[in-house]
Parts: sequence; structure tokens; C-alpha cells
Amino acid sequence: MTLPDSASMHRDEGSAPREPETAPRLSMPETRPEVIRQGWLQKRQQKVRDEIDRNRRGDYKVPTWVMAALLVALVAAWLLFIFLTG
Repeated sequence: MTLPDSASMHRDEGSAPREPETAPRLSMPETRPEVIRQGWLQKRQQKVRDEIDRNRRGDYKVPTWVMAALLVALVAAWLLFIFLTG
């Protein structure tokens, strides 16, 4: 009793032999600076578009730097009031 070879097991009668199936190659992410910069720019543009869409829907929020500036202004005004009236 002879065992069939692997090439004949993967072939239909009358058809050409198939290439052996291999795992798909995983592509390495681009690491060139211009590609990284382009990816960063696209992500940044998408963030801006998303924020504009949220603002148009009324889901806007006050940026952190504005809240920090407001807090500093309130504390400075409070201290100025204490020192000028005291």
C-alpha cells in the first residue's frame, strides 16, 4: 500500500497544482517620519472634525485651559480684594 504524496492530495484530477497555502503576511507599519507625520495629521484633522460636529449638535464642553484661566483669574481677584480691603 502506497500513500499518496502531498501534491496529489491537494490537486483535483485534470487541474493544475495549487500553490501551498501560507499564512497571510503581516504588513509592518510604516516607520518613516513623513508617514508618521501624515498619520498624526490625519488623526488630528479627524479630532477637529469630530469636535466641530459635537459643537454643532450642542455637545460642546469648555476647554481645560479656559477653566484653568478662569480659576486663576478668580483666585487673583479674591486675593486682590482681601489685600486691598484688609
